[in-house]
Amino acid sequence: MMSMIKSAVTRIVREEKGAEALEKLLIVAAVALPLAGLLIFFSGALREWVTGNWETVQGNRDENDPSVNPF
Repeated sequence: MMSMIKSAVTRIVREEKGAEALEKLLIVAAVALPLAGLLIFFSGALREWVTGNWETVQGNRDENDPSVNPF
């Protein structure tokens, strides 16, 4: 099994299109993984911020005012 994986990776790296795809994948991973880590690390603070802003928006709404919600 490991030899099959090794030969597949070697084939991909030797081919020019495969190497280019692998480079793009590594660049995307280099950007996405730290962002995912930051989102996980600050998830509590982000949740509080979004909830607070949502409550502010909902609190400023007047259901009887037709200019706010014309439908």
